[in-house]
Amino acid sequence: MSPSDKSEHLGSGELVSSGVAGLDDVLGGGLTPGRLYLIEGTPGTGKTTIAMQFLLAGAARGESVLYITLSETESEMKGVAGSHGWSLKGIHIRELLPSQETLHPDEQYTMFHPSEVELSETTQKILADVDALKPSRVVFDSLSELQLLSGNALRYRRQILALKQFFAGRACTVLLLDDRTASNHDLQVQSIAHAVVRLEQLNSDYGAARRRLVVVKYRGRDFRGGFHDYKIIRGGLLVFPRLVAAEYAADVVQSKLPSGITALDALLGGGIERGTSTLFVGAPGTGKSSAAMQFAIAAADRGECAAGFIFDESINTLRTRCAGMGMNLQPHLDSGNIMLRQVDPAELSPGELVHEVRQAVLHKKATVVIIDSLNGYLNAMPNEQFLIVQLHELLTFLGQAGVATLLIGAHHGLIGMQMQTPVDASYLADAVVLLRYFETDGMVRQAISVMKKRGGAHERSIRDFTLSETGIHVGPPLRQFRGILTGVPTMVDAPDRKAP
Repeated sequence: MSPSDKSEHLGSGELVSSGVAGLDDVLGGGLTPGRLYLIEGTPGTGKTTIAMQFLLAGAARGESVLYITLSETESEMKGVAGSHGWSLKGIHIRELLPSQETLHPDEQYTMFHPSEVELSETTQKILADVDALKPSRVVFDSLSELQLLSGNALRYRRQILALKQFFAGRACTVLLLDDRTASNHDLQVQSIAHAVVRLEQLNSDYGAARRRLVVVKYRGRDFRGGFHDYKIIRGGLLVFPRLVAAEYAADVVQSKLPSGITALDALLGGGIERGTSTLFVGAPGTGKSSAAMQFAIAAADRGECAAGFIFDESINTLRTRCAGMGMNLQPHLDSGNIMLRQVDPAELSPGELVHEVRQAVLHKKATVVIIDSLNGYLNAMPNEQFLIVQLHELLTFLGQAGVATLLIGAHHGLIGMQMQTPVDASYLADAVVLLRYFETDGMVRQAISVMKKRGGAHERSIRDFTLSETGIHVGPPLRQFRGILTGVPTMVDAPDRKAP
């Protein structure tokens, strides 16, 4: 790209892609050209990977791009690129590393401090390369080396300011990488940079490391604030922008979505509504997942798409269990009308999970989403208070998208009044369906009732609920019992006789 072309490019208001689609989304579209940017993070957070993607995006557009390294050799750079399946063809790499001769005693400085000589030499080489290659994109790796060469904070700041003015006069978009390993982390560089992106790596006691980034500042542009999860895979960084439900606000007609089971739909006042969330809560084994899956199968039978995110059991177990009740998932899995995702909370970050839910809704047009269960979802979060906030944002997004969301919450314990969930999402859900065990005549039976339903009438009775090889059966109201929710009810017609 010639200087005149670069000048037109700068004046057009067009943004420069960082090479990472998710990061561009976070930055509000990309980078303002001709500015200096700071990418900071400890070793291993992916700074070099972002830098390579930035330069590769420029090379693909036919631009002249330059990688200036003070810390890694060209061989190491090619090794990193090879691990991602990239070719560095079209990227100019300049190593400014100390030569082997500097190890000899005769080469050591005696009259001058090394910084006074080496900094000047390094700067002259950088300026010469930029003048010769006329790059539109430059990566400088890393600032820690430059800070050590500068010797003191004043010379370091002046050096950064000088580089900023030099590159700005040549229409270069520059990424400065800072590995934060210098003993004195100078925050003044953040004030000089046009934008600052910080990368973090969090290591938990168990499971994979969680990586996230935050835009500390970006002059003159709106950007998506807060932390955004990302991961490094073969092919580069995948950034999962934080979900902001307000960006998807839309009017939704809350039509009914029946389950196909007449008695269950009657209990729910005709079924569940689009744009609402329903929480199925109860002890393990009471049939929460089966009831939710019935709505997914009914949606698939209508030609709609349903997505399930399964934490607590394998997809094979779910498929086998459903088949044992006459609920054949396989044809819908083959057609793609039902999509199931096995979630490992130790490996999947919360941001990636929300991203996959969003993709299922926006790209696969899912009308029913199942999260099974909230207990597993809790384990995917760093702590509970963040779970509630993120779950609220997710449910708001799904509601505005017209999706019927089915949440599964398992109680601690099997029977009695002291059972509780590890996270109370009942106030977030638009409807709450309670499934309980109760004992009578030497048998353990199940009951189902709707405890809450916003925006519509529902049946108040407690009904018998059974699972068999012929499917889900919702029986008549259990009017002959009193105290079913205690787990040990009494007969109404014999109040002084407790059920065995």
